[in-house]
Amino acid sequence: MILAIDIGNTNIVVGCIDREKTYFIERLSTVRTKTELEYAVDLKTVVDIYHIKRTDIEGCIISSVVPQITNAVKLAAEKVLHKEPMVLGPGVKTGLNIMMDNPGQLGADLVANAVAGIHEYPLPLAIIDMGTASTVSVVDEKKHYVGGMIFPGMGVSLDALTARASQLSGISIEAPKRIIGKNTIECMKSGVIYSNAAALDGIVDRIEEELGQKITVVATGGLARKIVPHCRREILLDEDLLLKGLLIIYEKNR
Repeated sequence: MILAIDIGNTNIVVGCIDREKTYFIERLSTVRTKTELEYAVDLKTVVDIYHIKRTDIEGCIISSVVPQITNAVKLAAEKVLHKEPMVLGPGVKTGLNIMMDNPGQLGADLVANAVAGIHEYPLPLAIIDMGTASTVSVVDEKKHYVGGMIFPGMGVSLDALTARASQLSGISIEAPKRIIGKNTIECMKSGVIYSNAAALDGIVDRIEEELGQKITVVATGGLARKIVPHCRREILLDEDLLLKGLLIIYEKNR
């Protein structure tokens, strides 16, 4: 098994995975001021909670969109495992043909998602990753990463709404009992959940229109589970997608 770590803007996703199964997925807060020792304590604690022996972990791979802390987390993982982690970036083989204006700008998390998507699902494919930002990655039938979309994540949108509207307070993100809200909290919950669900449905329609063919749609990320059940389009939920991609990339470079 390997330890897979994805450093995002809000959370660090940590999980142990092998070809047979995912042993766990947990999230740590992304804190730019933490030291490598503090991150090492976090990683050791997570591994110990699931009673995984560090000697059973063959290696580690890290993807990151927060360069300021990538090295601290890398050194932390090395402290815990006594093995040098692989960092997804230039020089690491992915097998993904990226048809972007500047392939180097593509986030490491999106690369890992696409690698796993190609391996697991019928093409062409759209992968929706719902985190701090919501992203859409499109892979054509020739396994080319042809592009995508980025738009504000649900949490970001909600934070902006409550910050700019003095009478609206913070809420938990969960579906209300009805679409037409009867009070401020219900109205906000309905607006956040169903506007995002409708956005995903509309985006998929437009992608299919541009490609001229039907696509497989897969959703992943911390907030996907809250939105996908309310979509009218068929969207597959795969919360392990990123870890699966990191495992494939690790094995390609082992």
